[in-house]
Amino acid sequence: MLLLEVLDDAAAKQFILANVEINKGVKNYIRPLDKDIIEVFDKEKNKAFRFGECSRWILKDNNGKLVGRIAAFVNKKYKNKGDDVPVGGIGFFDCIDKQEAADMLFDVARHWLMQRGMEAMDGPINFGERDKWWGLVVHGFMEPMYCMNFNPPYYQKLFEDYGFQTFFNQICFGMDPKAPLTEKMFARHAVYFGNPDFTASHIRKNQLEKYALDFTTVYNKAWAGHGGLKELKKEQVIAMFRKMKPVMDERLIWFAYHKNEPVSMFVNLPDLNQYFKHMNGKFGILQKLYFLWLQKTAPGKKFAGLVFGIVPEFQGKGVDAFMVVECSKIIQPHTHYTEYEMQWIGDFNPKMINIAETLSETYRSRVLSTYRYLFDRTKEFKRHPTL
Repeated sequence: MLLLEVLDDAAAKQFILANVEINKGVKNYIRPLDKDIIEVFDKEKNKAFRFGECSRWILKDNNGKLVGRIAAFVNKKYKNKGDDVPVGGIGFFDCIDKQEAADMLFDVARHWLMQRGMEAMDGPINFGERDKWWGLVVHGFMEPMYCMNFNPPYYQKLFEDYGFQTFFNQICFGMDPKAPLTEKMFARHAVYFGNPDFTASHIRKNQLEKYALDFTTVYNKAWAGHGGLKELKKEQVIAMFRKMKPVMDERLIWFAYHKNEPVSMFVNLPDLNQYFKHMNGKFGILQKLYFLWLQKTAPGKKFAGLVFGIVPEFQGKGVDAFMVVECSKIIQPHTHYTEYEMQWIGDFNPKMINIAETLSETYRSRVLSTYRYLFDRTKEFKRHPTL
């Protein structure tokens, strides 16, 4: 087998094609949009390059066939609670079902990270934000949501036989969007319903800047500084909302307020992979026109929960139930959606898992694992601490 570092455009194309070649016959595989992968490794578009660097490799067999790929990266901003050694990352891993091939990929990434002072590696993770390309699927091998990793079941053995251990599990929750909410949700909702100090509403596209500011407020209070997550600036969120505007369904993005100050949010979007699975990785002019046609003639039946956040002073007080019940009053009577799946919640966050489990008849639809490999094999392994 021949291991090659990605150093030119031709190799970069093969890096993308390796994913297609290895997974094209796997049930439920959806080819990611090429542009979404390319942007991760574009220094002009990926802000993670301000704080780190990355490298990529492809693996070919003796006949020149693509049989694997991997990326490795260091990022000064990547930190988890309790980390006591510098940790690098690996991601975009694909490999045939052959441990020797996987070991070659893991080895080259490990050596590259060691040369840069790292003492452990986490993977498969993204070189950037955690809402994309994060974790290895170990349960629930259905069609991936947009910008979610997908892999065959045998990848788990490749990781674990090399020596990776589960750092934390990422749990996704599915539910029937028309199923009634639990009595507990309505009881908690009743505490706030009718109190003029508390309101809940979905966004309006003609007021995006207002809701971008509300998102920024809740996000920074709820998450900034935790697990390496950085504080967001209003301008970043405005740009993000404008980018999402063409695919937003106003009824799916909700905020709750206390005396007009945002205290919680529930952000959902139609699952774009229900459209992109028809694009074969491309999103040029013709694909964009086809996308618009599909939106109007065959709207997707699945939507995805992206962000659920509550500011610290209102956590555990039921304001989340107030918001969700108000949301259900709008969505359930009029929705064309038949599937709903919440993006992952780390098993280190039992409070958020409890909220997800009390919404309705939810079930654990998918589990992804973030693995860690300590370079010092005598060092004690510790899972991500509970929040």
